[in-house]
Amino acid sequence: MRTGRWLPAAGALTAVLALAAVPAPQDARAAAGRCGDPAQRPWCDASLTPDRRTALLLPRMTDDEKISLLASDDPFGGPLGGFFEDAHADTAHGVERLGIPPLYMSDGPAGVRQGKATALPAPIALAAGFDRDAARLYGRTVAWEARHRGNDLVFGPTVDVLRTPRNGRTFEGFGEDPYLSATLGAPWIQGAQEQGVMTSVKHMAVYTQEQDRLSLGMDVDPRTLREIYLPPFEAAVKEGGTATVMCGFGKLNGRWACQDGAVLNGILRSEWGFEGFVPSDHTAAQDTVGAANGGLDMELPIGMKYNAFMLKLAVAQKKVAQATIDGHVRNILRTMFEFGVFDRQAYPNDLSRIDRTASETAARRIEEAGITLLKNDGALPLRAPASIALIGRAARESPGGFGSAKVVPFTSVSAQDGIARRAGSGTRITYSSGDDRAAAANAARSADVAIVFATDSQGEFFDKSCLTLQCGEPLRGDQDGLISEVAAANPNTIVVLNTGGPVLTPWAGQVKGIVEAWYPGQEAGNALARVLYGDVDPGGRLPVTFPVEENDAPASGDPAQYPGVDKTVTFSEGVMVGYRHYDAKGIEPRFPFGHGLSYTTFRYSGLKASAKAVQVTVTNTGDRTGVAVPQLYIGMPSPGADVPQPPKQLKGYAKVTLAPGRSTTVTFPLSSRSFAYWNDEAKAWKVADGCYRVMVGSSSRQIAQTGTLGTCS
Repeated sequence: MRTGRWLPAAGALTAVLALAAVPAPQDARAAAGRCGDPAQRPWCDASLTPDRRTALLLPRMTDDEKISLLASDDPFGGPLGGFFEDAHADTAHGVERLGIPPLYMSDGPAGVRQGKATALPAPIALAAGFDRDAARLYGRTVAWEARHRGNDLVFGPTVDVLRTPRNGRTFEGFGEDPYLSATLGAPWIQGAQEQGVMTSVKHMAVYTQEQDRLSLGMDVDPRTLREIYLPPFEAAVKEGGTATVMCGFGKLNGRWACQDGAVLNGILRSEWGFEGFVPSDHTAAQDTVGAANGGLDMELPIGMKYNAFMLKLAVAQKKVAQATIDGHVRNILRTMFEFGVFDRQAYPNDLSRIDRTASETAARRIEEAGITLLKNDGALPLRAPASIALIGRAARESPGGFGSAKVVPFTSVSAQDGIARRAGSGTRITYSSGDDRAAAANAARSADVAIVFATDSQGEFFDKSCLTLQCGEPLRGDQDGLISEVAAANPNTIVVLNTGGPVLTPWAGQVKGIVEAWYPGQEAGNALARVLYGDVDPGGRLPVTFPVEENDAPASGDPAQYPGVDKTVTFSEGVMVGYRHYDAKGIEPRFPFGHGLSYTTFRYSGLKASAKAVQVTVTNTGDRTGVAVPQLYIGMPSPGADVPQPPKQLKGYAKVTLAPGRSTTVTFPLSSRSFAYWNDEAKAWKVADGCYRVMVGSSSRQIAQTGTLGTCS
């Protein structure tokens, strides 16, 4: 299934981001693009189906030409992409003799990593927005810039469900819930592919930590795989229509991810009907024969396993059939035909020379929608204080993650700049780096309001050693101690967290306000100032649970669960991931999944539940316009002792803006899948008999309305 490849944006997205539409290929022989003259090359006839065009082209290729398509061929693009405009993450140079154009690829889960680009808020901030339209806008923005960097394919989104908050790439994904990840990933892909840029959703099938990632063995039972880790990829294929699916590192139940035929050939292609191609993450291909027979179509970054010598040898030894190689080539060609790569000219690399205002606006609005107000004892919104002390280096920086999701911005707005501009000349603003805690406390003592900025450090290649701020960013020293000392000096202390995921907050009871601003992107200061002053309501809700103590978090305290024993991790928690873990074990979190405060208040009423939909009325009971994010959870009956069910699972959410006194009715559509569990004996989704608890509220722990469905005593 393919959706929305060439459609222009509609509705609110057009108003936010007036990105240039990509023209569809012209009828029949009128536009040969780079392919050539259809009279000489019949596969260049754009009126034919992708399957027919592939069938015409494939027999005309030599064995060497076929093999050349099965690996990219630029070993330097990935490492250099963050520094040079012309350094694509990967390049596959095509076959000029037959009019097969090159493919240029870019990293892009948080923006384009190729020279300079618009640094969007980290994907975890998008997840905090709980907003499908924002996800579509995010993907659309990334792809528009990737296209203007001359790319045909962008590596993103990252939809790996968060298992442990110590994961170094927490910031790069959409949090701990598979439903949230699935319902954000699909519109991200749709928005991107509307721009004529293919996506590569990653990293199939299970990728949950950086430690030992290249060699890690992961033991995951079938039910957990199906209910937790595969749903975002399934949605990416069936709803998003993703062009490619990137396989990742490590071994799933003994099978390397990029040669796991049970997943790539069985689930992805046979069950889900995927017709695109599968590229590897860089260096993830392990074995020529295993990868060829196991479902890998394209090796990145170069053909270490997929090269002429090794593939021809495998065919000669009858370990790989020629038909298998032809099948991989067919998958690549068909995808290129379907997404119009043959039928247009190459995209120019002109991002530095065109107007990027729309992208910058998108960056600010996505960040505003994801900033999450965790605590507010009346300190916010700011009421024109005469003096503000800004403390912490992040007040003058815009923290971000490192690795393939790192973006180098053309420009950025610091929190200090944004707050100073919004406050105006009548407010005295001072800055202290926080390196000298006594000096920071003195600065706080002499101000009406103290705002402390605290950050962690996350990225590819390394996990965090613990969840404290000091472990998360040891170069900043004891940030927890800094916050406590500032709070003792000024009772009106607000903490702004610039973190990629959950951190411990032992000082939460000492401060008036806590704002989670994530890794905010280049519009950090403008977005934060607008939220702090109440120009916009804080729109974020937590896509991850914040624990009270280190060992409260999932996969903590048991080395077999994390980081593994002898480079093997056992997923013995099963489906009890994220908030399911806290609920099942009766652990009180510091801030629960779905939590986030508004500057107004809301009432939920009138719950109506059926097997097809749940409805609830949301009313703004405060005195200012605000954002509500009603969330639907379902508690499912267990069909037996061997199928434990978490107390609740997210099955719907909405985002609404209401003026004071106004109400709206929110409808959460449901299907049989909403009530289903994976029955491994039947190898199918099944709905158990029994009583289903229906819960709607403002977070996983703040349930306002309840009901039941099914057979309840």
